[in-house]
Amino acid sequence: MNRLPMKMNFAAKRLWILLTIVGAVLMFQFYNPSTAEKVKVLNATLSQSFEEEIESLRVVAEKAREGEASSEQLKSQLVRTRQSYKRLEFLLEYFYPEYVEEHINGAPLLHIETFDTNPMVIPPEGLQVLDEMIFAEDWNENIKEIALLSRQLQMQSGFLLADFKSRTLKTEELLNAARLEIIRIVSMSITGFDTPGSLNGLDEVSVSLKSMETYLEPLLQASDEPIRNEVLELLNEGQKQVSNSTFDDFDRLTFIKEVADPLYEKLTKINNYAYPESKGGWNPKSKSIFANDVLDPYFYSQLSAEEDSDELRNLGKKIFYDPLISGNAQMSCATCHNSGKAFSDGEKRSLSSVEGKTVERNAPTLLNAVYADRYFYDLRAFTLEQQAQHVIFNPDEFNTANAEILEKLNDDKEYKTVFKETFGSKKINEEQFASALASYVLSLRSFNSPFDKYVRNEEAKLPDDAKRGFNLFMGKAACGTCHFAPTFSGLVPPNYIKNETEILGILATANDEELDDDLGRINNQIHSEKAWIYERSFKTSSVRNVELTAPYFHNGEFAELQDVMDFYNNGGGAGIGLEVKNQTLAPDSLGLSQNEINDIIAFMKSLTDTTLNY
Repeated sequence: MNRLPMKMNFAAKRLWILLTIVGAVLMFQFYNPSTAEKVKVLNATLSQSFEEEIESLRVVAEKAREGEASSEQLKSQLVRTRQSYKRLEFLLEYFYPEYVEEHINGAPLLHIETFDTNPMVIPPEGLQVLDEMIFAEDWNENIKEIALLSRQLQMQSGFLLADFKSRTLKTEELLNAARLEIIRIVSMSITGFDTPGSLNGLDEVSVSLKSMETYLEPLLQASDEPIRNEVLELLNEGQKQVSNSTFDDFDRLTFIKEVADPLYEKLTKINNYAYPESKGGWNPKSKSIFANDVLDPYFYSQLSAEEDSDELRNLGKKIFYDPLISGNAQMSCATCHNSGKAFSDGEKRSLSSVEGKTVERNAPTLLNAVYADRYFYDLRAFTLEQQAQHVIFNPDEFNTANAEILEKLNDDKEYKTVFKETFGSKKINEEQFASALASYVLSLRSFNSPFDKYVRNEEAKLPDDAKRGFNLFMGKAACGTCHFAPTFSGLVPPNYIKNETEILGILATANDEELDDDLGRINNQIHSEKAWIYERSFKTSSVRNVELTAPYFHNGEFAELQDVMDFYNNGGGAGIGLEVKNQTLAPDSLGLSQNEINDIIAFMKSLTDTTLNY
């Protein structure tokens, strides 16, 4: 037992007591034994429930294989199993993201693992795969695989939960897991990405929000009453909105604007919230999912925030617009990336440095291009700096080398002066050149469109057709299952660490019935990715500023957004009857009317950022 020192004076005693109380409060906020015990009990209870539901799923799947259980029984049990998972999802995804993606709830897509530099195609497993199979019309044809996947799920979840039950959670971990779950709900759950067969995402959102409320309850009780009430009201309103809607008529925009985005910000005010280091591209210090700083551009570059500066950025801009750095001194970066066209060039395929030729593909926008773990349509470059190297050495583009560029820069008095002022060294080197160019390119960020301002409550109005278009984009049209919010690209939420590529069956021309002959990712010269599942696979580009970046797709053969929407509405190449190996776009028609297509185009145009000044 601790005792006060016998000879402590009164003032010292008061100070000692005050420090003890402050210490106790801090301990309660971050390591309160009572709170920790409640969370531990909750972890154990929900883990056991999940294990029991998985066991029931395994049993029902086995019975269905023997003809002793119906489709409805199997569907019903899967729904219960998925909902039991959703009560734990925000924590399991936070602590074990790779394992969960691989074994528990990853996308139902073939992927590769590399053994001795050779790629091996691995089939998907987990709850999303089961959702797609069990809710398919031909479910019975896959019943053996369903039963096998159910057994695999039981085994893999057992390993996961054994570790999870022993965890002691800190306050900041709980709150950041909840914030990431809100991003996951906005970008995946309400789009149908998570439930590709059943489209039961809204019911699961209600379960997720209720579970977060239960986990956060001890922290909310220790928070200021206004914050506690605001958070609880948002959680309850979110559950109400998703519970009173069907998948097709759900007002996703209102949910995000009135519930999800405010909740994302309010959670930072609980219990002296401590910002952690990010586990990926996500920036925990952001206050809106659609803010300019929701992602950290330096995560994707070799350049650090500490190394960057206005001076470096301006130097990079000077280099970007200077044809001196190309082999024939006739081509600059801006030749193919025009700021007036959102840093694209308006050509089907960009013009080559060789007269009369073009390069292989269409020039994509550089706006928000930094937000990627891989670059080019075929993902052949792994860093922003490496991307520039491909252009420098390409005979059809700059057709030069670093040594030649550095010699030119070092012979130029103006460049020597600016580089010295920026770096403090007399001789310009390759790292300085790469840093300057990267600094400018990563500054080309665009999250200030009319849509962004509306969601952030900086603008009071958004046209009704754009509102309807967003709800279609994120719902019935399924665009948001590949073009993830808020980048509306293939950068996968909520940690935004990797890019997806998709096989769409792109046509040789918009009016053709023949596949384009570009094989995409399978030919990116990365041996470990030379697998058949990447034939005709291309990076999913952003639709931000898409109004300015026509023509579309890697071959630039789709001149209008209407052409693009017709292609998707018809189910891509496979949808019009062409043989497309492993098409990842569903071949079924989306059934969109012309009015619905017009609304989706209106939404995409609302992502045009006219505030840019680069």
